Amino acid sequence: MADARETPMSETRRNTFDYDVTKLMTDFRFRPLDFEAVMASGRRNIEALTQANQLAVEGVQAVARRQIEIARQTLDDASALLRDLVQPFSNEDRIAKNTEYAKQAIEKSLAHGREIAQLAAKAGNDAADVLTKRAREGLDELRELTRSAAGR
Repeated sequence: MADARETPMSETRRNTFDYDVTKLMTDFRFRPLDFEAVMASGRRNIEALTQANQLAVEGVQAVARRQIEIARQTLDDASALLRDLVQPFSNEDRIAKNTEYAKQAIEKSLAHGREIAQLAAKAGNDAADVLTKRAREGLDELRELTRSAAGR
């Protein structure tokens, strides 16, 4: 027979910890709540968190894609401005062109900023909607579980 000090865990002790919590709770005679319903609710919570996370990631990706498009467009506009600057124009025409370019650049920057903010807000709202819906469902489930437990 092996000495208990030689084995990391005796066979009896190992068997004590080899049980399934779900089985233990379902076999438990006094159950104030339906354990399987609580576990199902927890799974739905995790599914809602996963869905909300996916929506948030998709939103971040959409913002990043749009920012890249805006950066490309800005570089194209700057290239066009540089091409115009090397053209022979009178000082008045050059000032008028530069003023118009500055005005357009400011308007585009503001529009792009609003667009990025709207994309980010939509992603956040979509994720929050999923979590809010699940929170309401969870509270309804909890109310139902406590009613059924009180009726036992």
